[in-house]
Amino acid sequence: MQHTQCLIIGSGPAGLSAAIYTARAGMDTLVAGCEPKIAGDYDIDNYFGFPETISGRELISRGVRQAERFGARLACERVLAVHAGDDGAFHIVTDKNEYEAKAVVIAAGVARVRPGIANIADYEGKGVSYCVSCDGFFFRGRKVVVVGEGNYAANQALELTNFTKDIAIYTQGKETAMGNGFAAKLEAAGIPVSAAKIVRLTGEPAMTAAVLEDGGEVAAEGLFVAMGQASALDFAKTLGVTTRGAFIEADHEQKTNVPGVFAAGDCVGHFMQISVAVGEGAKAGRAAIAHVKELAEKAGA
Repeated sequence: MQHTQCLIIGSGPAGLSAAIYTARAGMDTLVAGCEPKIAGDYDIDNYFGFPETISGRELISRGVRQAERFGARLACERVLAVHAGDDGAFHIVTDKNEYEAKAVVIAAGVARVRPGIANIADYEGKGVSYCVSCDGFFFRGRKVVVVGEGNYAANQALELTNFTKDIAIYTQGKETAMGNGFAAKLEAAGIPVSAAKIVRLTGEPAMTAAVLEDGGEVAAEGLFVAMGQASALDFAKTLGVTTRGAFIEADHEQKTNVPGVFAAGDCVGHFMQISVAVGEGAKAGRAAIAHVKELAEKAGA
């Protein structure tokens, strides 16, 4: 377990902006995230202070160098889960490490991959879930499936072992992209991984089975969606953060309803521009600084 004062999820404009503020204030800061969407070769013409065109890749590169100059650490790691501890700290699991942090800034965008199941919306809340930490308890001892192909799906399946031992993963026809460490843990836990594709769910009034593309059926009372990488919305649901549709609710200081958790950038669903994300990241960083200082003052009292 590694420790940091502030862990920022996402290395785009909002996350790097937050890191610049927290690191410059002397706070131990870790930014977890690999190359963001903006870090491509397309042109940016409307960002303040650049009369010349700049590429997304160059802008992010400059932001990284600036954050690192103030002492922020950047790790190309995929965050798989975030949990709140009883002591007010947060436990963060990535595909490579585990961390404990005093404050968390969610700046991970809005990406969420849908599993391609025709009537999945009909069973949301009736067997379908997007959050093991939120709903795993309701499936104690029941047969459940996880849909997903990567480390995120593997981690969700392993978390489900706290509630049930009857778990299977379906990759929806995608090639398995789980690291060797996770593959070994799944094997040890007796969790099979199938490349079969679930196309429809059945059951009344709640889910009782999943129908496969070849017409076969898999008995299951629960289905947890974990396609692709974990999204900002996934972290929010796990932490009990209030959401608004696909977006996270944050106030004018980028505070969420959970003390110590802040959100900035596209994941809060405002005007999705780089300039807005940078401003929101700055506010989130400032709020995180105040939160950590308050914790330190209480501990010293």
